[in-house]
Amino acid sequence: MSVLLQKLARYVVQKATSDPEARDKVLEVALRCVNEAKQIAKENDRAYAAGRAIRRALKGR
Repeated sequence: MSVLLQKLARYVVQKATSDPEARDKVLEVALRCVNEAKQIAKENDRAYAAGRAIRRALKGR
């Protein structure tokens, strides 16, 4: 993992452990990611499903 991603992950974890609101938001995002991954795994064309998931994420759903 690159140094930048490690620092970003460390910052998110530190923020989530110290702030209850951030913890709730991190949990919500993680659950959404898991649901998207499950939906992508069910599809026959996973690359197309992953592209749709990225578009939904960038659009802000």
